[in-house]
Amino acid sequence: MDKQLKAERYMRIYGQLMELVKKSNDPIARMATIAAILHHKFDYYFWTGFYRLVDDELTVTCYQGPVACQTLRPHVGVCWASIDQKKSMIVFDVNEFPGHIACDSHTASEITVPVYNANNEIVAVLDVDSHKLCSFDVIDEEWLEEIVKLIYVKD
Repeated sequence: MDKQLKAERYMRIYGQLMELVKKSNDPIARMATIAAILHHKFDYYFWTGFYRLVDDELTVTCYQGPVACQTLRPHVGVCWASIDQKKSMIVFDVNEFPGHIACDSHTASEITVPVYNANNEIVAVLDVDSHKLCSFDVIDEEWLEEIVKLIYVKD
């Protein structure tokens, strides 16, 4: 996708999500809405969802796409790397990422974004997989980082 068109699409989606998340203060409802909208607006999104950090375990919650891993082994894989390093992770080829957890063999590239609550604690991670290599770039990273902030935004 052309970078300018991608940025413009994210801008429109962000505006749409700003309005939709106002309908509920429940972070799980907001995660569900964000996952659904993102998944259906980008053709290179193969799996889109959130893993919540509960009792030091990453557990799948709201998602769109094929069946996911229920829980992720602690401190292994891209989602945990995003949490442990406190930053978004872009993986151009998951087969080259040490310890990648293959919940679905069709995943070729991935981006993860940590989700912070109002106390600035990581409580979840947004995980987006693509069936194509090198699907994600800095535009995805910047916009997804802004979008996940909507989960705990106050109206």
